[in-house]
Amino acid sequence: MLQTDRSQANAPRICFIGFGEAGQAFAGGLLECGVTEIAAFDIAGSQERVRKPAEQLGVRLTDNLDDALTGADFVFSAVTAADSLDAARQVAPRLVSGQIFVDVNSVSPGRKREAASVFADSGAYLDLAIMAPVHPRRHATPCLVAGEAAERFIGIFEEVGMELTSAGPLIGSATIVKMVRSVMVKGLEALTYECFMAARIAGIDRQILDSLGRSYPGLDWQKVVPYNVSRMLEHGVRRAAEMREVALTLRELGIDPAVTEGVVLQQETLGRLPLQAEANDGFAILDSVRAAFAGRIPEA
Repeated sequence: MLQTDRSQANAPRICFIGFGEAGQAFAGGLLECGVTEIAAFDIAGSQERVRKPAEQLGVRLTDNLDDALTGADFVFSAVTAADSLDAARQVAPRLVSGQIFVDVNSVSPGRKREAASVFADSGAYLDLAIMAPVHPRRHATPCLVAGEAAERFIGIFEEVGMELTSAGPLIGSATIVKMVRSVMVKGLEALTYECFMAARIAGIDRQILDSLGRSYPGLDWQKVVPYNVSRMLEHGVRRAAEMREVALTLRELGIDPAVTEGVVLQQETLGRLPLQAEANDGFAILDSVRAAFAGRIPEA
């Protein structure tokens, strides 16, 4: 467990708006590193997937937004991409002087700038981009942060174990790095699935493995393939929502997101399959996916 010298009296008081995977991971790590006061508000707060982790962690879960915000120094918004702007609009008029809204949602730079515009105090909004999966490092997952209060935020939260890099004072400067990076990361997952499912059906997966192994000797495709497919099965719906924001980001840059829009469809399709599969299933994970489609994938 990471320990810090920060006293309880000086530890930041935190509120999470949205207490799903990211909020729970961050809260668990922060509580182990000196933070003692964490509240949460989630519209699904009565559901076991939210309520039980909050109870286990000792997070004060409330069904009242005003109650959740009371006393918080920093308000982390960790909702869905579709709800991010609405969350900012609901919180902005409720903030008191000194409270800072930290938008961790995976949305386009334009969407974050629009969210920032609803806050009367421009320094009350921070753009934070989580740059890797939140497990296993939880709150110590590398993040970029942008906004007028970025340096202050970094100074406070590095003390409790966060790994933060400033992207400057301009809102959108953090999230654009994450969005553009996702073109490759989530796109590679979808390409991996398409390539190796086709190879599996055609009975040429060994030849494809050997060929790609020579072309990309730094990648262990035996591990990459099941890992990428398992990530799509587990997180595909959420990744599809993020990739819609990636497509919007590309349009904001004047780029046609032709490939990215295909990634949206493939991520969501796999993410909606009623299938539990693990990366350690190896290439059998492709057989499980094929079976789950129940004949929608043609036989070779």
